Amino acid sequence: MEPEPENTTSDHVPEPKPQVVYRCRRCRKIVAAEENVVPHERGQGEVCFNWKKRSGSSTPECSSIFVEPMKWMQPVEEGRVEEKLHCMGCKARLGSFNWAGMQCSCGAWINPAFQLHKNRIDECHS
Repeated sequence: MEPEPENTTSDHVPEPKPQVVYRCRRCRKIVAAEENVVPHERGQGEVCFNWKKRSGSSTPECSSIFVEPMKWMQPVEEGRVEEKLHCMGCKARLGSFNWAGMQCSCGAWINPAFQLHKNRIDECHS
């Protein structure tokens, strides 16, 4: 007699997806979470930039992430149109924002843009 196959559909509980948070590289304060990231389609690379900004590589990786405006972004709360973004803990420069939009290093335009540089933040999986 063969054993009956177990019915795993009713007992199956999906494992929660690991949470990704972004921390200031200097003081480790959380500055964004995965749900705050605004995804964008990769641009066409160098053909999107002015001639002087071209370096020769075909499709560069995105050097930043773009997020929703958040309460810790003091210049945004003050009503500014564009400004640099500083960590609320250690005041390190993390990126910048512009309500009119910015161009990503991949060539895509993001509008409005709240940009955090990947070399200033750490991606942490919990």
